[in-house]
Amino acid sequence: MILIVLFLATCFLAYSNGANDNFKGVSTLFGSGTTNYKGAITWATVTTISGSIAAIFLASSLVKNFSGKGLVPDTLIQSPEFAISIALGAAITIFIATKIGMPISTTHSLVGALFGSGVVAVGTAFNFTKLGNTFLLPLIVSPIMAAIISLIVYSIFKKIRIVLGVTKETCISIGDEKIPVIKTINANEFLAVKAESQKTITIMNKQECIETYKGSFIGINSQKILDSAHYLSAGIVSFARGLNDTPKIVGLLIVINTLDIKWGMIAVAAAMAIGGLLNAKKVGELMSKKITPMNSGQGFTANLITGLLVTTASVHGLPVSTTHISVGAIFGIGTVTKKANLKVIRNILLSWLLTLPVAAICSAIIYWLLLFFK
Repeated sequence: MILIVLFLATCFLAYSNGANDNFKGVSTLFGSGTTNYKGAITWATVTTISGSIAAIFLASSLVKNFSGKGLVPDTLIQSPEFAISIALGAAITIFIATKIGMPISTTHSLVGALFGSGVVAVGTAFNFTKLGNTFLLPLIVSPIMAAIISLIVYSIFKKIRIVLGVTKETCISIGDEKIPVIKTINANEFLAVKAESQKTITIMNKQECIETYKGSFIGINSQKILDSAHYLSAGIVSFARGLNDTPKIVGLLIVINTLDIKWGMIAVAAAMAIGGLLNAKKVGELMSKKITPMNSGQGFTANLITGLLVTTASVHGLPVSTTHISVGAIFGIGTVTKKANLKVIRNILLSWLLTLPVAAICSAIIYWLLLFFK
């Protein structure tokens, strides 16, 4: 029975992860107007599942890291109560953040939950050194790296675009409008109102403005090339997220020796996909629209940096956060364009600071209750 509870708790964590994280990889597609919400979440779901499947073969070291190995004694790792408390502590934290629309890190939540349950279970025997070096350091450094790299790369891409003669189209709408005109038919009789057609030019509101690129490269329309590259980069980010997050969650199932780890990853991938399809919109809109306005070129750059950093970290077994890297990359773009919403960034940073202690407290309480009623 306890193993069934562990499996369900892990699936709840995967569901919450999908709800909070699935849209992050495609947020720039939606934010730049390259596609609508439905198109973006569909692409995110397909590519995330692909990354989860690839994790079966490429990310085994992350499974070991997030089982708690090296942080607590091996005997504790084999305890279902310990794994359940980690899964539920992290899941509750992520689920609450999703409901209020805050993009937080599953990695951060898991680290907090590991810490909370681990300290209750073994006290000072907990490996605080490994916690800092293996988990906390990458989480702190990665968003700063992402912001700096995206700032530099976007500045380089901008110069290359100018050299190639590709320009941005202005946000002006030209069309026909019926203008009511009052004319006197007879001085002693009534006035008649007629409508005459007139050309109008409208300067669009910044929120409604979608910048496009004008020009060609090797004979192909530059906007079409950019849109294709943007879709590809969004797919890479979502793939990398599936590759990085799936083994972290599956690591909690390591105590179920009767369950093949491949089937565990498939179950987690399915739960993540469902969570994203049903509950991703609030966080998706914040990531897409509220950190900074962006066009397709800026979105492509942010995704490219995010995908490269997350994929590299996954292959080397570093537990970085896709959320931290993605937000860092988008903020880097906003810094260059001077359009970053500092109030939104401040709120996101506050939610990041609260993630670890909230997950630790939830996990510690759940572990204590499981032992008390055992």
